[in-house]
Amino acid sequence: MAKSRWLFIRNFSPAWFASVMGTGIVAVTSLFYSQYLPFLKALAYFTFYLNVALFFVLLVPWILRWIFFREEALADLEHPVNSNFYATISAGMIVLAVDFIVVGRNMTAGEVFWLIGTIATIFFGVVTPYIMFRGGHIKIDHISPAWFIPPIGLIIIPVPGSFFVNRFSGILREFVIALNYFGWGAGFFLYIALFTIAMYRFILHHPLPSILAPTIWMNIGPIGAGTIALVNLIKSSPFITVKEPFLVFALMFWGFGIWWFIMAIMMTFYYIKRVGLPYAMSWWAFTFPLGAYSAASHIVSEIFGFKLIDYIGFAVYILLLITWTITFAKTLENTLNGTLFRG
Repeated sequence: MAKSRWLFIRNFSPAWFASVMGTGIVAVTSLFYSQYLPFLKALAYFTFYLNVALFFVLLVPWILRWIFFREEALADLEHPVNSNFYATISAGMIVLAVDFIVVGRNMTAGEVFWLIGTIATIFFGVVTPYIMFRGGHIKIDHISPAWFIPPIGLIIIPVPGSFFVNRFSGILREFVIALNYFGWGAGFFLYIALFTIAMYRFILHHPLPSILAPTIWMNIGPIGAGTIALVNLIKSSPFITVKEPFLVFALMFWGFGIWWFIMAIMMTFYYIKRVGLPYAMSWWAFTFPLGAYSAASHIVSEIFGFKLIDYIGFAVYILLLITWTITFAKTLENTLNGTLFRG
C-alpha cells in the first residue's frame, strides 16, 4: 500500500487539476440554471464544497511530487504536451475564486484564490511558452488544443478579477485593472496565435492520438471563458463610456463558439470511429469548455435579452452534467484500481 502511494505521487499528472476547473464550472452553471430547475441550487452548493475539498486533496501529491520526485516533475514541465497541464492548478484556483464569489458569496476567500491563482497563471503563461520557444524539441505531433490551457488561464483572470476593481482605490485599483486587462489581452492573442497552429495540424497532419482526442473540446474553452471575461471587464471599467461595441463583439465571439461546438461533436464521433476514445485524464477536457460556454450563453442572453441563447446554454449545461458525471465516475474508478498512477 505504501509503495502504491509513492507510485501515485511519482506519477501524479499535472492534468489532475483540470478536474477542479471542470467541477468548479459545474457549480457556477448549476446556480445559473437553477432558475429553470430549482433543485440545481443544491447541486451548485454540493459541487462547490466538493471542489474546495478536491483542490486541497490534490494539492498534497502535487507538492510532494516536487519535493520527492523533482526530476519527474521537471520532466513534465519540459514536455511539449504535459507542460501545458501545469497551468490547470493556477486556472483551477481562479475558477475556485469564481466559485467563492458566485456560489459561496465569500469575497475574501475569492480574493485570496484570485490573487494567488493570477500570479501562478502569469508564471505558467510565460514559462510554458518560453520552454517551447527556446528549443527545437517541438514536433508537429505535439501540437494539440492542450496548448490552449495557459492562454485560458490568462483569459479568465478578469472573470473574478473584475469583481475586485471597486474594492480598492488609488494605485492598488489601477494594479487590479492592469492585471485584468493584461490577462484578457495576453490570453486572447495567445489563443489566436495557437489556434492558427492547431488549425494547421488539424488540416495537414494525421488525427490526434486517442489519449488527446478529447482536447478537441478545448477550442471552446477560450471562447466561452473569453466571452465571460470580456463582459465582466467592460462592465467593471467606468472609463469605457460606450460599452455596446465591446458587448456586440462578445456576442460575435460567442457565435464563433456555436461553430466550434458543432465541429467538436462531429470530430468526437470521427475520433471514436478512427482512433477510439479510451478513458484518460484528458476526458476532463470535455467539462470546463462546455461549462464555460454554457455560462457565457447565460450571461450573453441576460445582456441582450435573447432567451434562445439561454436555452442553448441550458442544453449545453445538460451535456456538461452528463460528461462531468461520467468523467468523475471513470476518474474515481481508475484511481481506486490504480490505473491512473501506473508507470
